[in-house]
Amino acid sequence: MTHFGRGARLLGLGLLLLGSGREVAAQSTAPPGGEYRKASQVAGLPDFFPGLGMLYVQPSTLPGGPYLAYDHEGHLVSSVYMVPLKDIDAHQKLDFLGVPDIPVDHVDLRYSPGHPSVPDPHYHVILWYIPAAQANALK
Repeated sequence: MTHFGRGARLLGLGLLLLGSGREVAAQSTAPPGGEYRKASQVAGLPDFFPGLGMLYVQPSTLPGGPYLAYDHEGHLVSSVYMVPLKDIDAHQKLDFLGVPDIPVDHVDLRYSPGHPSVPDPHYHVILWYIPAAQANALK
């Protein structure tokens, strides 16, 4: 299967998430509290990803997420899930739990060949709560 085919399938998943009934109360400012910890402390990731933000995750949900992403001012900007290509190729059911109960502006799918915290190839499914121009300006 081509990456285009996988991407199209993931786009459909992302669009389904827009109307998901599996939502939790929004954690609108950092730190989110509860079991969430800085991803930099539990997964060896940078404190801030340009173009994505400062990530928090519940250690029990690693490596898939959700990761809650915040801007430099501590405002929630997105939720991120990491979906391994092997799970897509195996046609596994993917449950996206823990989506904050706030409107999603748009969804991005970003391919990653792997990185230290998730070495296998995967897609980042990003549910953005801010407009694309604002998301693109995250530095």
